[in-house]
Amino acid sequence: MSIALINPNLIVQRNDPFTTGIVYMPIALAYAAATLRAAGHDVTVIDAFAEAPRRARPEDKFLVLGLTYAEVLERLPGDVEAVFVYAINLTNHVSTAGIVQAIKTAHPDLPVIVLENTQAVTAYALGQVAEEFYKVGADYVLTGEGDKRAVQVVEALGDEAQLRQIDGLGSQEFYNPPAGFLTTEELDEIPFPAWDLFPLENYWSLRFAHGPQSSKKYLPLLTSRGCPYPCRFCVVPATNNQKWRPRSAVNVVDEMEYFLMQFGVSEYHIEDLDPTISDARIREMCHEILRRELKVTWKLAAGTKVETIRDEETIDLMAKAGCRYISVSPETGSPRVLKLMRKPFDLDHAVRLVKRMNQVGIRSQACFVLGFPGEEDADRQMTWDMVRDLTRKGVDEIALFVITPAPGSAIFAEFAGFQNLSELNFTPTWREDYEKLGSFRLKLYVNFILWKTLYHPFKIVRQAFNFLRRKFETKMEMVPYRALVLKILDLRTR
Repeated sequence: MSIALINPNLIVQRNDPFTTGIVYMPIALAYAAATLRAAGHDVTVIDAFAEAPRRARPEDKFLVLGLTYAEVLERLPGDVEAVFVYAINLTNHVSTAGIVQAIKTAHPDLPVIVLENTQAVTAYALGQVAEEFYKVGADYVLTGEGDKRAVQVVEALGDEAQLRQIDGLGSQEFYNPPAGFLTTEELDEIPFPAWDLFPLENYWSLRFAHGPQSSKKYLPLLTSRGCPYPCRFCVVPATNNQKWRPRSAVNVVDEMEYFLMQFGVSEYHIEDLDPTISDARIREMCHEILRRELKVTWKLAAGTKVETIRDEETIDLMAKAGCRYISVSPETGSPRVLKLMRKPFDLDHAVRLVKRMNQVGIRSQACFVLGFPGEEDADRQMTWDMVRDLTRKGVDEIALFVITPAPGSAIFAEFAGFQNLSELNFTPTWREDYEKLGSFRLKLYVNFILWKTLYHPFKIVRQAFNFLRRKFETKMEMVPYRALVLKILDLRTR
């Protein structure tokens, strides 16, 4: 069958190019493309963002980057028999829904399936918002991991009884929750992402990504899937049922070596939800890289649970094997709010490992969320104090996010006031307390820079130099560059 896979446009909130507009390469879509192709289907990828990443158009409070919907339609093969539209991120919902509607308006009889992203905290549980897609014409919503399920759906099209048997698939008439997850053995068996079908050069030429891009070429990497933790602000417990499943260390390094040979890529941004759950596996991965003498660098761009990194010896080994960046998530300085979040965090362990990262050349990031339900001024003061302490200990950068409720998260029902799902980003101006939280966030960022200048002046100089040469070791260096590019694109539309 002829199958089209579509990655939606990137959506930027025009009043905040710093926190919105983050570029994520669509790795789950690349896996779906690979499995469909391996099953013998003719696969076409249309990346509505990356095929024209420097072209922008205004849409209300948003900036839409990439192809127009008409151009997406023009790129559909004449013999296409089914279309998957990837719901990559919650903030891109405007585009995801817009593309679905455009296709169904032009081709009412063409089956359109919306594909869930289960491996990102920025995604959303489609079972919670399926009606949003049915309203604009989607025939099906596919939840759970899409690798093998996408093949099952394609091969069952036209047979309603068979479609009703596919777990994870839903329509206006039925919904079958996902019944399971891929095991380590199955993850090792599926083909590597089909990046040859994507406009890689366009991603690389932007010079900004989710992780700090320090080379001309990079690729994302999923070394495991899922997360065992029950954090109430996160969508992942809903999309992964607190199940963590690793790929084998050998299989991960095989992928690094494969794309090093195929595309000359030596920089990998690990986008796992929690890549270090197994300390033994991470060590094995490091030993495998060293055994093969691969000249690669890799960065834990999406973060990890710092307590799962056992000790300084693991940090030393990671650095030796090419690790150059690790993001961790204290979330808050308040023990009381951590309990409300159901998020454990060992500060002493984190401080000890951050200190070691400094010594071996691994850049570190600490992420915090503000405005969790029940948080008070005293709790935010504890976060302020923790940031200062971590800055003194040598953390390279911080990220401050104002809580927004993702469909599927435990706190989703506790919020109201947004008009569109794309407003559910980390600058939720619709929140009644946003002005207060936004002001606190800005003040803390300013003070972080002042503290860092006081405690580690050389790092500030180095970051300024990295910014000027566009060789980013931290997101703190890269984000202003991205914001500048997005602002210029916005100004051109006025």
